[in-house]
Amino acid sequence: MKEFKKYLSLLLVVTLLAFVNGCKEKSTEPEKIDESKVLIEYLEGAGGDYINSTSCPAIIGASEVYTYVQNNPAKIYIIDIRDSATFVNKGHIAGARRVDIPKVLDHIKTLNTSNYDKIVITCYAGQSAGYVTGLLRLMGYNNVFSLKYGMSSWHQIFAENYWLTNIGNSRAGQFTNQAAQKNQPGNLPTLNTGKKTGPEILEARVRELLAAGWDPAKISHSGVFSNLSGYYIVNYWPVDHYNQGHIPGAVQYTPRSDLKSSTYLKTLPTDKPVVVYCYTGQTSAQVVAFLRVLGYDAKSLIYGTNGMIYDQMPGTKFNPQTDIMNYPYVTGP
Repeated sequence: MKEFKKYLSLLLVVTLLAFVNGCKEKSTEPEKIDESKVLIEYLEGAGGDYINSTSCPAIIGASEVYTYVQNNPAKIYIIDIRDSATFVNKGHIAGARRVDIPKVLDHIKTLNTSNYDKIVITCYAGQSAGYVTGLLRLMGYNNVFSLKYGMSSWHQIFAENYWLTNIGNSRAGQFTNQAAQKNQPGNLPTLNTGKKTGPEILEARVRELLAAGWDPAKISHSGVFSNLSGYYIVNYWPVDHYNQGHIPGAVQYTPRSDLKSSTYLKTLPTDKPVVVYCYTGQTSAQVVAFLRVLGYDAKSLIYGTNGMIYDQMPGTKFNPQTDIMNYPYVTGP
């Protein structure tokens, strides 16, 4: 009997130790990171809150770029993200480097960016450049700008298949004054990069988005109007302009204030595509860069309301007489 009691006591001790060790093993498992929370806290804090700052959108005009090219070329660095054939055969700004969108971040990292007053991203119409600029600004490259209207502003030859053929009034009779209400606040999208800190999560997201390119982040007005109920449409204008007329069902969000986590960011849905539109598509491209980094299925409406209600719109218009500068350009690699 004594031997049995001794054996039972020993068995109890062994079982207790196994239980304690098991608990210790579980306690050493890495804690699950809420990546969305970590990322938005970083972006709105140490990251500089770019999207809600007075620096957004970071856009530079052709005349300022030309002045640098002529008088101070060592202080400007131009990255052209158009396709190689267009860059070589149709032409580009003297001194520009052509870089594919997926490689832009790695290219930027090879530069001593502090050597330049301006790093300019240019494209066909200013919108894909705006998207890339938005991503780079979120990464902390504060001297990066998109060329206003892209190469369409540099010379008429570049505008012919872009801005000159995409301004119009085809939706002039379809805008409404009936206001739509914001959703009730919900949750941020779920992110699973496997990273732990704000900067690490941000870079992982930016690399993923650059690899996917511009196409998933854009939509035409015909695409939107073919399925108005299929999108949560963000009118990124001041409220007085919104009240003059907007896309049916569009919800007004005030620039630089309504897309904070403390205001209305969480009213954006995570189960439905979000379409953001502005006047020209260049601001919305940078806003969409921010939203897509956070995990929203966000799309920028290309050419903004310039492509829908050109003659009656309240904001910035592309004016061919004043916005196409006809500056010299070069061809070849």
